[in-house]
Amino acid sequence: MTHQSRRTFLRNLGGTTALLSVRPLSSLANISPNDKIRIGCVGMGIMGFADVRDSLTLPGIELAGVADLYTGHLTKVKELYGKDIFTTRDYRELLERKDIDAIIVATPDFWHDTISIAAMEKGKAVYCEKPMVQQISEGHAVIATQAKTKAIFQVGSQRVSSIGLAEARNRYLAGDIGELVMVEAHMDRHDALGAWQYSIPPDASPATVDFDTWLKDTARIPFDPVRFFRWRNYKAYGTGIPGDLFVHLISGLHFMTGVAGPHRVYATGNLKQWNDGRDVPDVVMALFDYPGFQVNLRVNFADGGGGGEATKLIGTEGVLELGWDSFKIKKHKLAAAPGYGGWDTYNTWPKATQEAYVKEYNEKYTPAQRQQPVQEGESVFNAPPGYDSHIDHLANFYESVRTGKKVVEDATFGLRAAGPALLTNESYFQQRPIKWDPVKMVEVG
Repeated sequence: MTHQSRRTFLRNLGGTTALLSVRPLSSLANISPNDKIRIGCVGMGIMGFADVRDSLTLPGIELAGVADLYTGHLTKVKELYGKDIFTTRDYRELLERKDIDAIIVATPDFWHDTISIAAMEKGKAVYCEKPMVQQISEGHAVIATQAKTKAIFQVGSQRVSSIGLAEARNRYLAGDIGELVMVEAHMDRHDALGAWQYSIPPDASPATVDFDTWLKDTARIPFDPVRFFRWRNYKAYGTGIPGDLFVHLISGLHFMTGVAGPHRVYATGNLKQWNDGRDVPDVVMALFDYPGFQVNLRVNFADGGGGGEATKLIGTEGVLELGWDSFKIKKHKLAAAPGYGGWDTYNTWPKATQEAYVKEYNEKYTPAQRQQPVQEGESVFNAPPGYDSHIDHLANFYESVRTGKKVVEDATFGLRAAGPALLTNESYFQQRPIKWDPVKMVEVG
């Protein structure tokens, strides 16, 4: 069976597997042997291992091979999944294999576009970790390749597949918090690993790491294990705090509200605590002007309070507080009548004037209209115990591979989520506001 006919066969079979339940996709069972999807993963770092592990919890998913530039990662794969698993340092060998249906791209950010485009051109479905790209121009190339090849392509920001976020979206669109005024979110940390000071293996050397290939088109430098294993700390290879963390918040916001993106971004920040040679800040704050509302995002890796996170959508009638797979709505709808007394000029008037005002006030507003506030309360949603949105996000991807249905986070969505994050970096380093066309996905002005 040719690779293309195998893909068509998978889609025809997959059309019969859609189920509706709490976890509609990851609970599929009785997958036919002919309906199996064989995957390859490029980049076996933290997310690569997580994506493979969770993929293999889903029925009908088989690991065919992996590629990585550190020998220790390839050894670990064989320890976990058997000595016969195909491993290579050259990701192109995975793309040439006809028995691989889908490729997971879990490399450092600066490799995302290159491998995603190459995989789609080889007829593979692609699951690309967030952010989709390191540069905005790369995003347009990914979009164009997906449109040309018709390949299944999904970005790996799992929040958009969360049942918690889906229910929060329903509540938001139903008007539970009124008109959206602003969004406030922070994701703070105070530990070395959270600040990307990842452990470096003692055997790291030019013999175990193909550093020259890893550098791609960046500046040629001598072997540096710190840059290889802590790549998020460097502009040349990663996207800093905005690309790692802001993009989660932006993806969720776009999914919930249906907006394409902001029209202006301004960022500030500092390198305060983690002076380890990195050239990106460890504190970033950004303001985004969206159509009709503003967004304030903050990440602080130097939080002496120990860290923490919160996301609030603040409306005219309530607040929606988002967790990863949960949310809380606090409602506070104002009465039609403004009220009087308290910290008010009413208390400065003569008694006769006060009495005249109260008489006029009571004639103008009914008792129901005078009730303050009209609605006050709280409701909570929590996903079932054991629920994992990352598994559902992968399941959505594999169902698209089987059926050809539209993915939940395509390349256009991916660039509209990554774009504001990348502009945050640009604003920070250039110390100026950036204007953005979220529809055309280009910088303006």
